[in-house]
Amino acid sequence: MKPDQITILGATGSIGESTLAVLAEHPERYSVYALTAHRQADKLLDQCRRFRPRYAVLVDSTGASTLAAALKAEGLSTELLVGAEALVAVAEAPEVDQVMAAIVGAAGLPPTLAAAEAGKRVLLANKEALVVAGPLFMEAVRRGGGALLPIDSEHNALFQCMPPGYVAGQPPAGVRKLLLTGSGGPFRHRDPTTLGAVTPEEACAHPNWSMGQKISVDSATMMNKGLEFIEACLLFATPPSGIEVVIHPESVIHSLVAYEDGSVLAQLGPPDMRTPIAAGLSWPDRIDAGVSLLDLVAVGSLTFEAPSFERFPCLALALAAAERGGLAPAWLNAANEVAVAAFLARRIGYLAIPAIIDRVMKGATLAPAESLDAVLAADREARRAAEALLPIYAA
Repeated sequence: MKPDQITILGATGSIGESTLAVLAEHPERYSVYALTAHRQADKLLDQCRRFRPRYAVLVDSTGASTLAAALKAEGLSTELLVGAEALVAVAEAPEVDQVMAAIVGAAGLPPTLAAAEAGKRVLLANKEALVVAGPLFMEAVRRGGGALLPIDSEHNALFQCMPPGYVAGQPPAGVRKLLLTGSGGPFRHRDPTTLGAVTPEEACAHPNWSMGQKISVDSATMMNKGLEFIEACLLFATPPSGIEVVIHPESVIHSLVAYEDGSVLAQLGPPDMRTPIAAGLSWPDRIDAGVSLLDLVAVGSLTFEAPSFERFPCLALALAAAERGGLAPAWLNAANEVAVAAFLARRIGYLAIPAIIDRVMKGATLAPAESLDAVLAADREARRAAEALLPIYAA
């Protein structure tokens, strides 16, 4: 059997590295077509040494000449491409079978859309494709005729618990409710009146998962769960009223699907992204992900709580954006990105994140997400509005 050709958008991030770890377990089944990075040229070079892709893409041209020289000096046949346009090229290339979409932020939107339009199996780990341009992206998947496999652990869990033969983007038959679980992050029991003193280091100290700084802060605020809520509405063609967020601090049950007959199906596993990545790559088959089996006796007990909107106002803002629809999620996402970046840079305090997002959303001019241009324009406008508010909330 000919190996599937894989492009990894965002190869040097945590999802990209976990994907390569799974691929390394199955060289007879998968081959790397292209690896991309924004500016981590050294890490990209090391990945090219190990996986020998046909193409490497560096979006930021700063280190491109050094990387090109290193590839040539080591006798690697990998061809270096530079710039955002190259991301689209390696995502839609005819030779590619599957695309791991793992670029953080709106920068991942064009190549992910291109992969969908080209009919690839899209392994979606990029939230923005759905949060910012959900209707456009789902239409691109339908038009391209490929397949969409969610990789976020929660959405992948929901997908695995769906009826046999389920296709993302369709209303699931016989389902009453989707239950999205979240750990609650590092501030699950923190007194809300003390959150103003939270530091970036505290916000990034996730109790269960090892993640990048931005997504760690989103987990602390539960904006991450709010964005996943918006995604779930689109992935599973389910209205907001059909989805519930439940705090599950052990991060063992990754999400659940409740059926009309009273059955509730759950997907369990250790908090390791290699499991949903392997499930997406091989679906409907199963392959070894290199992950240890879950030891339920060691886990001991599983607990569940309702989220507090006083402690997690970002979650409430996200659920409101899901109800509003249209371009509201694009405004929400952009404002959050600006606010979180400012918090990590110590320009604003922790509680300024929801305050800025709330003010941006109240001033948002909303319309249907009818085109990529409209989505990107909303993204730019929201970023400008959020940036303008930063001096008001300066730490």
